[in-house]
Amino acid sequence: MPLISSIYKPPALFRNGHFSTIYSAKLRNTGILLQHRERISLPDGDFMDIDFSYASQPTENLAILLHGLEGNAQRTYMKGQAQILNQNAWNVCAVNYRGCSGETNRKHESYNAGKTEDLEAVIEYLLHKDIYKNIALIGFSLGGNLLLKYLGERETTPKEIVKAVAVSSPLDLKGSLHRLSQPNNWIYRTSFLYDLKNKYRTKMKLFPELMTPSDLHHIKTLKDFDELYTAPAHGFIDAYDYYAKNSCLQFLSQIKIPVLILNAKNDSFLSENCYPLSLAEKSKNIYLETPNYGGHVGFHKTEKTYYSEERALQFLNSN
Repeated sequence: MPLISSIYKPPALFRNGHFSTIYSAKLRNTGILLQHRERISLPDGDFMDIDFSYASQPTENLAILLHGLEGNAQRTYMKGQAQILNQNAWNVCAVNYRGCSGETNRKHESYNAGKTEDLEAVIEYLLHKDIYKNIALIGFSLGGNLLLKYLGERETTPKEIVKAVAVSSPLDLKGSLHRLSQPNNWIYRTSFLYDLKNKYRTKMKLFPELMTPSDLHHIKTLKDFDELYTAPAHGFIDAYDYYAKNSCLQFLSQIKIPVLILNAKNDSFLSENCYPLSLAEKSKNIYLETPNYGGHVGFHKTEKTYYSEERALQFLNSN
């Protein structure tokens, strides 16, 4: 315990990991979600935008949603999760990381898989509202690694944070980089790299002394991007130093609240280390569910509701 035997079995077409991943990211229609945006001023003078959606009745429950690499609060997986939570007495704060809300952030640095001080700033901002007694964290992909690192690296976290869910999370960043570098993942890494290089071009205009056309020319892979931008911009020696210090796997045993990790076995982004079976067997707080299907954030059940969204709600509401 707590290893969870999964009951998830999607329609035949969605048992293909690549189909479920691509369909869920590009074709799923979640409908309209009304959101209210607020801007947080960060201690270093930068900002982040957070998008709220609300339950129909006043509630003391709040879920903070954290997106994946190059995502935002309007991605289908964020909206789908927010909708089912709003329908079941949870308000939602969907976080946009630095530079991910449609406006370039002010600093040379941006976001990364382990920048937990920005998550801490969001939590402190919400606690100052003095509205919520129960706060949950739900992270997708990179966002899952971020929240698990946040929970595990701190001696204490606010008492209001009661549970967390990490979906399709790369617990070992180096291992997931190697998986994404495989030939069968070319479509994903090409899409990520296209977006990241576009952001580099925009930021290069603001920081020409730190970001050069020559470096941009040498960014051919995701590791190159982390080597030439992510690591130096955020104080790491190189890409591998960044991966080593920010992979949440090393922090899992120190987590003190109940956490559900939902990682599909056919997720082509995840390495073997992203399924910590022996750790979960010995843990009181790490609940690990590894269904055969689901791809990467692609747990299709119906167009309206995904299995991952139902499981997150069920976990948050369980005793």
